[in-house]
Amino acid sequence: MPEYTVLTVIAVVGVVALELLWLRTGIFTTAQYWVSMAIVFAFQVVVDGWLTKLSDPIVIYNPNEMLGIRVPWDIPIEDYGFGFAMVTLTILVWRRLLNRHSTRTLAPARAGGGQHSAIRPPSPEPEET
Repeated sequence: MPEYTVLTVIAVVGVVALELLWLRTGIFTTAQYWVSMAIVFAFQVVVDGWLTKLSDPIVIYNPNEMLGIRVPWDIPIEDYGFGFAMVTLTILVWRRLLNRHSTRTLAPARAGGGQHSAIRPPSPEPEET
């Protein structure tokens, strides 16, 4: 199997496995994620189509390293896999960091009887007289 194709499959399977087996953010079950991916792929078709058009390519691929399937406008099918993996991994890392941050921010609030101590400045220490 061509190298570019193999790396694409590894990237897609790796990112999906990362989500389903470890991070478990649930993004694959949200409409928000799929709408985002549709927007990404729409722009990818325009930009990638312009960059890879066979009539006047800016980016040239070694045909021995890919499947040779190009849809639409001469875009190698592997580019969609890499686009999916790159954008999905970015969203997963972003969600993971947001979850970590909100967990750290809310933990002191829960301990303080529901008050948002992470937002409120600490009370001054009483002065000794």
